Amino acid sequence: MQEELQDEPPKRSKRKEASTIFKISSGNFMEMYDFAVYGFYAAFIAQTFFPSHSDTLAVLKSFLAYGVGFLMRPLGAIFLGAFMDKFGRKKGLLLTLSIMALGTLSIAATPGYEQIGILAPIIVVIGRLLQGFSAGAEVGGASVYLAEVAPKGLKGFYVSWQSGSQQIATVFAGLIGLGIFYLMGDNITSHWGWRIPFFIGVMIIPLILYMRRSLEETPEFASIAHKAPKTLSAMLLSLVQNWKIIILAIMFVMMTTVTFYFITAYTPRFATSALGLNKVDAFTITAIIGLSNLFWLLVSGYLGDKIGRKPIIIVMTILGLITAYPSLTFLTGGDVSFGKVVLVELWLSFIFGAYNGVMVVALSEFVPKEIKALGFSFAYSIAVAIFGGFTPVVSELLIDSTKSAASPAYWLTFAALCSFIASIIVFRKGGIYDKAREKEWNK
Repeated sequence: MQEELQDEPPKRSKRKEASTIFKISSGNFMEMYDFAVYGFYAAFIAQTFFPSHSDTLAVLKSFLAYGVGFLMRPLGAIFLGAFMDKFGRKKGLLLTLSIMALGTLSIAATPGYEQIGILAPIIVVIGRLLQGFSAGAEVGGASVYLAEVAPKGLKGFYVSWQSGSQQIATVFAGLIGLGIFYLMGDNITSHWGWRIPFFIGVMIIPLILYMRRSLEETPEFASIAHKAPKTLSAMLLSLVQNWKIIILAIMFVMMTTVTFYFITAYTPRFATSALGLNKVDAFTITAIIGLSNLFWLLVSGYLGDKIGRKPIIIVMTILGLITAYPSLTFLTGGDVSFGKVVLVELWLSFIFGAYNGVMVVALSEFVPKEIKALGFSFAYSIAVAIFGGFTPVVSELLIDSTKSAASPAYWLTFAALCSFIASIIVFRKGGIYDKAREKEWNK
């Protein structure tokens, strides 16, 4: 059953459609690239900025700084999301990317703790705060933009490129990591080579800014701009009035964000410290998973346009709920091999990609239209800040406290349970999703 009930946007050439997807998704590429690079080089960043007598404590400090950036996402969602609902998607997406550039540059160029002392970790944390603030509205803004310009019957496929670009970024970051290790070796990489990927990001951002300047505002925003609340306080009031929908939206996102950050940002650390693989194998696995994520995201987004979002979402949350613990138990039991790790990570990748490919567009369809960018961004950011962003820290603590490398499965299972409950409520007959789509139909 087709789920596209809105009026079809003006037809454009295939080339222009592809260009629009590329310009929008490139910002998400950059956001994920920054976060992936930080996760990949967490151990080296810990040595440089967070020295400690314990390697585990140093890495935990590094991941806490990583997680602090996620705590800024809700603030970014509120201010930048409201900005997008008032002044337009295009202006907001240009602003998020500019702030992101400052955060990336601060991490790349800051001297280590040995050179400037306590200022080093302070500057790095500020950089992560800026990255988190900008990311708070980047995903929501990009998803809403793509949903509003998508042709009839292809909304899911269009929006899936938002997440798809993040997987390309993961692969790109992983390949750069492999190249640096092969060319420089572990010693040089640990001292200063890890900074190279950050500087590459700094050089890419101006190009993306230039491309985004040529974007057009979405027709849907132009048609509802006069109906949106005019002040930030009015927008926040609307957010509070729709608190039930926002809470369900947060739960809706939980499985995708926890699974994603486990199989991408945490995989290099998990594979080397808990499973005993070398760094090259860890980066290779991350690149493979990125390609798998991309494939399933696009397939699921397209399939959701044809058969509906609901069946895919319900099935994938059930699979996430019942297979996380058996998968990690199988992985960590007995001898651990490269092939075994890839097999389990590919399974988790399938669950993430197939779920996220339809979850994001479904979320854009049931959040209140007058605060669509704010509502989407806030719910997504809260889920990422509290659950996804701290997945590496929670996983480290679970392994350390239980002495079991399979224990992160508890966290994955909890997230899947929350998303399953939210999905049942959202998609029940005559429920939130049906009412939102009915409003679109009667518009």
